[in-house]
Amino acid sequence: MITLAKRLNVVEEYYFSSKLREVRQLASEGKPIINMGIGSPDLKPSQAVIDAVVNAMQDENAHQYQSYQGLPELRKGMADFYQNNYGVALDPAVEILPLIGSKEGIMHISMAFLNEGDHVLIPNPGYPTYTSVTNLVGAVPVYYDLKEANNWEPDFDALEKLDLSKVKIMWLGYPHMPTGARGSLELFAKLVAFAKKHNILLINDNPYSFVLNDKPMSLLQVEGAKDVALELNSLSKTFNMAGWRVGMVLGSAALIDAVLKVKSNMDSGMFYGIQKGAVTALNSDKSWFEDMNKIYRKRRVLTEQLAEKLGCKVYKEGVGLFVWAKLPEGIESSEDFIDKILYEKSIFITPGTIFGNNGEGYIRFALCVKEEKVQEAIDRF
Repeated sequence: MITLAKRLNVVEEYYFSSKLREVRQLASEGKPIINMGIGSPDLKPSQAVIDAVVNAMQDENAHQYQSYQGLPELRKGMADFYQNNYGVALDPAVEILPLIGSKEGIMHISMAFLNEGDHVLIPNPGYPTYTSVTNLVGAVPVYYDLKEANNWEPDFDALEKLDLSKVKIMWLGYPHMPTGARGSLELFAKLVAFAKKHNILLINDNPYSFVLNDKPMSLLQVEGAKDVALELNSLSKTFNMAGWRVGMVLGSAALIDAVLKVKSNMDSGMFYGIQKGAVTALNSDKSWFEDMNKIYRKRRVLTEQLAEKLGCKVYKEGVGLFVWAKLPEGIESSEDFIDKILYEKSIFITPGTIFGNNGEGYIRFALCVKEEKVQEAIDRF
């Protein structure tokens, strides 16, 4: 019998991988499923982006292996995007590394900087992949609490009381997933100071800046952040290109070079046509975001109505692609709550527990469902 690698003992199948299989099975049985669980944009990229990919198919080198560092024009497009939208100056030659989706960046960064036994600060609630990857590389997850009472921001007094002697990396992500807390430059400045004090690599996962958010921010706006920080970003939500797998990691040349050493041994570059489409997307003007957010704003209003119809209290300050809501008093299990709605009303909502135990008592709705479908969900109650 072939034995499995020991590392598989410390991870489970990703929640959405298994749960969406169940949801698809229910749909195949004729259930009228409305999926409000996963943040996969249903809107299309702009026509200009699609045309750029199609036109690129005829370029001479379109179907060959591509550079591990991406096309120079893609890196320049990413640098210009950061300069124009965040006021952050980056050298496209050495401070930007395109990724095949930012999710792979979480693995590449972890492999580049973590040794077995190193500790990693992970937000609770937070993106489950931080924990999975930490376990896969043999490091130790150390969770720091995010609570609604503190606007889903870290408690620095509590952080200072932790044993930080083995901590190598600290993950964060603002606008925060799953709650939508937007963070602030003041918070970023405190985090950079904390990372410098304790010699910790700070990594901000930043894919939701432009969804229903009038104040896009980058951790790299903080003076001196490049000394101790990297930032991940993505075109998935910003330009409706989730399936295209276009991400980036940004930071100092030394840190980026370390990530490149891992990445260059893991893939053979991003498809040329997708890179050309990404360049076009990055050059989109402000009207792109305005038009997209008009749609998301209408969806959010309806989704909040649905949450309130369920007796939930919506976190109104949230931005980004999700609505975060607190369950009615007396409900003990988020997972039981969403399963009851799934089986009785054929509506799939994400339980807060998959993001950590501080997510118990909350649920998350994705704004990736057309208005008429959200209204249909409301009408089912």
